[in-house]
Order: sequence, then structure tokens, then C-alpha cells
Amino acid sequence: MTVADQTPGEPRKMRTSVKGPLMFSAFFAVLAFVAVLIFASGGSARVPRFDLAFTGAGIAFIVSLVVAAMLSMSYKENADHLGKGSGVNLSSKRPHGGSPDSSGGTETPDAGH
Repeated sequence: MTVADQTPGEPRKMRTSVKGPLMFSAFFAVLAFVAVLIFASGGSARVPRFDLAFTGAGIAFIVSLVVAAMLSMSYKENADHLGKGSGVNLSSKRPHGGSPDSSGGTETPDAGH
């Protein structure tokens, strides 16, 4: 479903919504803020470095938002015929496309292949 297929007034799905990437990015921004605030100050006896914490949070927010946007733009639905089982038969019980009766009644175990 593309953005052009959306009907006005209806909520968007999580795939085409901006809430998902924003929440994802906000989580990593808060995580980066806390981590930089703790580790950049060098201990509890020193003054917390809020300037570095806000800088790290901003960088983490922007980078994760760009990555999430690029991943959501590259998403493409699979064609319907791919889920129908029309591919190659990879069963080791019937090698070379033979029927179950043509193997002589003995089944070979799958040796980790």
C-alpha cells in the first residue's frame, strides 16, 4: 500500500505512519542522553555534562530517524505467487523431484544439509 492509496481521515498503518520511526528514534535519543550524561561526567563527584548529553541525544535521534526512514522506504511487499509453494522442493526425503514411492521405501535422514 502506498501513500497514494490512503484515504483521507483514516489512520495510517504503522508501516506508512511517522509514529513508528519517531518513537524508535526518541527511544535511542533518550538512551544516548542517559549514557552520555553518565559516562561523560566521569563520576558522581563531578558536574554532569548536559551539553554533551544533549549533543549525543540529538545525533542519536537524527541518525536513527534517517536509518528508520531509509528502511521503511525500501520495504516492498512480496508477490502473491511467492507464498504458494511453487518454488524448489528442498526436501531430502525425495531427492531430484522423485515421488515418495520411487526411493525404494527407505528415507535418508537429513545430514545437516
